Amino acid sequence: MGQLSLNQRAALLSVLMLIVGLLLWEAAIPAQKAVEELTEYERLTGAGEAKAGVPPPSQVLAKAWEQLSDPFYDAGPNDKGIGIQIGYSIYRVLTGYLLAALVAIPFGFLIGMSQVACKAFNPFIQVLRPISPLAWMPLALFIIGDSEASAIFVIFICSIWPMLINTAFGVAGVREDWVNVARTHELGAIKTAFTVILPAAAPTIVTGMRISIGIAWLVIVAAEMLVGGTGIGYYVWNEWNNLDLTSVIFSILMIGVVGMLLDSAFGLLQRRVTYAE
Repeated sequence: MGQLSLNQRAALLSVLMLIVGLLLWEAAIPAQKAVEELTEYERLTGAGEAKAGVPPPSQVLAKAWEQLSDPFYDAGPNDKGIGIQIGYSIYRVLTGYLLAALVAIPFGFLIGMSQVACKAFNPFIQVLRPISPLAWMPLALFIIGDSEASAIFVIFICSIWPMLINTAFGVAGVREDWVNVARTHELGAIKTAFTVILPAAAPTIVTGMRISIGIAWLVIVAAEMLVGGTGIGYYVWNEWNNLDLTSVIFSILMIGVVGMLLDSAFGLLQRRVTYAE
């Protein structure tokens, strides 16, 4: 054990905790009696009928194998593979997220570089930022009139604030002497922004982008439960309506895995833009 690296020891501990957790979960689920093992009285009272309950991990793993072996099947509007459902959700998330980035990052530069703009826009930001993204859904459905576009709008509105605030904070925190050096070399405002301010503020900007993608993935699941149609949120709600708890738990785990992958991608980007002074 002493010869293993820190990451190897952490991975080994994670696997051990996973195995122990699955074994405890499996042991905590009482086994269902087979019909032939029941007494005549139990059969008459309906004891042999299947009862809804939390499935053991063995059933969840079997469901995962079944779904992931053919993730892109399409058997109709209410029966699509998990890959298709996740694909719809990621499409909505990335569309709303990229639209938010196109607005938040330039706007954050403006606020970060101008104290007047910062003080002028701050009251509006502080009023709009705490509003739950799902509170915008009824208004979006009424004005836009399309569930797909409304879900994308909700992602846009929830993604914009962390990026905007972190961009403004990062730009405002750039060291003054670096900006003065740019002025000494007679660089224009645009060139200074791209060659001095953007690289210096990049770690803080990417941190805001990383927070935003996590919030966007959280919100799309809830939004799809409301608007229905397709997506991983709709898949969870549809399986719940079918009382298929095994599929519900499987889809919850898939939501977590996709969220982890999205966060890891931005974590890698964050390490790439971080520098030592």
